[in-house]
Amino acid sequence: MEFQGADTLTYSVLVGAVLGLGIYLLVRAIAPGRRGAVATVARVDALRARGAGRTTTSSAQAQEEGRFGGLRAQIGQRAAEFYLRQGWEQRSLRSDLAVLDRSWESFLATKVLLSAVGLVFGPGVYALISVAGFGLNPVIPVWLALVAALLFFLLPDLEVRRDAAEKRKDLRRVVAAYLDLVAMNLAGGRGLPEALMAAADISDGWALRRVRNALADARITGTSQWQALGNLGDELGIEELKDLSASLALVSDDGAKVRESLAARAETMRHRELAEIEGAAGEKSQSMLVAQLLLCAGFLVFLVYPAAIRVLQV
Repeated sequence: MEFQGADTLTYSVLVGAVLGLGIYLLVRAIAPGRRGAVATVARVDALRARGAGRTTTSSAQAQEEGRFGGLRAQIGQRAAEFYLRQGWEQRSLRSDLAVLDRSWESFLATKVLLSAVGLVFGPGVYALISVAGFGLNPVIPVWLALVAALLFFLLPDLEVRRDAAEKRKDLRRVVAAYLDLVAMNLAGGRGLPEALMAAADISDGWALRRVRNALADARITGTSQWQALGNLGDELGIEELKDLSASLALVSDDGAKVRESLAARAETMRHRELAEIEGAAGEKSQSMLVAQLLLCAGFLVFLVYPAAIRVLQV
């Protein structure tokens, strides 16, 4: 009995230590601290690298006013500074967030808050099970808290990657149509900068709006428009835009070569999209075939079962 009491006390102390560590980390993430020189320089470099993209972040944060919004903003800033100090760039994830037009700080705040909820969720489930009358090991809430916190911390990544993949597919379709429109404008006698902007003004969809904003920013900053398309491709993780920027930089002085290059690239993108659609249709047909085979196997088992029972009884 004394040995069991000592084990229970040890488990209780361990559970309390884990919960206390989670609360301490949450308070450290929220509470303002003195920013070091390295963190300050890294923050300035990050703001300078993002440039115009900071406007979308500030507009997104402006919508999160209020007590919870301010708390979430503080958590996001502290988490972003921690990532900068550690050197974790997360370029792929940042590209996914740029496609979804979401801020990096807000995303990190969501991850931190969900992990904090996970630390409480695991022991809460254990408490409900204990109230129901099931005797469990007291060390289980510790593992439940850690597993739930890790799972809740990774859930936003999965959601962002899934949504960004869908939006990238839409953007690639729009880019293929956009190249055809640019080629048509070039054939009509317009120059390359005018053709790029005129083709982007055709629709007010989110994809062409991003292209139009990039071209407008290029005019303001004095950079070439194909360079702006390449920067947009780097930001969104779209290889087609980066390849388009490189090809336009090579043939920008020859209108005939530009038209031929754009037409060929648009045709290549359409063929690639068609191949992806055919591949997805083939996968669905294979899954349907497997389901039909399983159904047939179940039906055969249903037919053979009575005869097998009779044979075994004999």
